[in-house]
Amino acid sequence: MPALCRDCLTDAAEGAARCRACGSPRLARHAELNTLSIAHIDCDAFYASVEKRDDPSLRDKPVIIGGGVRGVVSTCCYNARVYGVRSAMPMFQARKLCPQATIIKPNMAKYVKVGRELRAMMLELTPLVEPLSIDEAFLDLSGTDRLHRMPPAKSLAKFARRVEDEIGITVSVGLSANKFLAKIASDLDKPRGYSVLGTAEAPAFLAPRPVTFIWGVGKATGASLERAGFRIIADLQRADETDLMRKLGVEGRRLWRLSRGIDDRSVSPDREAKSVSAETTFNTDISDFRALERILWELSERVSSRLKAKEIAGQTVNLKLKTSDFKTRTRAQTLDAPTQLAARIFESSRALLTRETDGTKFRLLGVGVSSLADGDTADPADRVNQRAQRIASVEHAMDSVRKKFGNAAMIKGLALDEDE
Repeated sequence: MPALCRDCLTDAAEGAARCRACGSPRLARHAELNTLSIAHIDCDAFYASVEKRDDPSLRDKPVIIGGGVRGVVSTCCYNARVYGVRSAMPMFQARKLCPQATIIKPNMAKYVKVGRELRAMMLELTPLVEPLSIDEAFLDLSGTDRLHRMPPAKSLAKFARRVEDEIGITVSVGLSANKFLAKIASDLDKPRGYSVLGTAEAPAFLAPRPVTFIWGVGKATGASLERAGFRIIADLQRADETDLMRKLGVEGRRLWRLSRGIDDRSVSPDREAKSVSAETTFNTDISDFRALERILWELSERVSSRLKAKEIAGQTVNLKLKTSDFKTRTRAQTLDAPTQLAARIFESSRALLTRETDGTKFRLLGVGVSSLADGDTADPADRVNQRAQRIASVEHAMDSVRKKFGNAAMIKGLALDEDE
């Protein structure tokens, strides 16, 4: 059975527990190791890893990226996860579970910069890189053997080692024959993982998992499938494809195929983000407009920061609200030109919010922009609206101060409240 050392890339001997060249126990071994070429690469606790890299004193401490008593956890390191802290968890709950954790507010500009460095390294492996987010992507390494003078499996191990050496963070690699299985594989051995999931073993591996294990099947869809008699993936595997399509339509065929590890989607390098957004779930439901307005400003600043870091702009502002009974409301307004400015995003979303605050209690608030465009098109000078020009000038000046002295150097008055 083919095997390789993930540390020195030497081919490992059959049945060996350690590398004969360097003595490392980190061996990758699989029957299809040298024939698979679709990979999913995912950074390990990305934001937290970057912060630990930049502050070595945090290396062995639990770190939570998030902020505010009413905020949520963006991500956390694996030390914090031992205490039960998880992404999207309310901050108050995370603080209770791990009171000794170091809390750091997200620095999106820094994370985007690191993400770009990572993406550049991926593109050196293959032009077929499909980004999923700032810290993960699919790669198709088909036909790269001659270019790199090694099979994709070895190129990926070399890539992971290079990321550690040059960027200072770790990644987990999943290698398989298609995107669905590669993404599953990358989650099997985190952090610093390297897992291979072959097509032959996929059906048996998937069979005992709940249907929600399938990419795209959330809690609501999972509950619906369970009511229809499909609790685990084996139930889907036993079903007739035509019968599933009769019951579930096109989704039935997708589930039938994925339950068997069949996925014919190609890695698409042209995949681009369609929107940039930020949202938060409240600890207690909120109906007060002033309280919602303060949170909306913070979210608008967060979206603005991400747009500027990515050098893009958006022309349609989207507001998202979820009521106390879990009903979602979405509202949108299209601007006369693309924007990156927090003030413009806030102004438009605030107008949308005003029409929705009628005493209804909300448990979630979100804001985002879509109809994305190049950052060069953002916020053209308006000689007629002098107020808009002044607002833009002030915001750009604040960005310059923050870039030099940190995000906390300047805080707009609306963002200040009793929790700060």
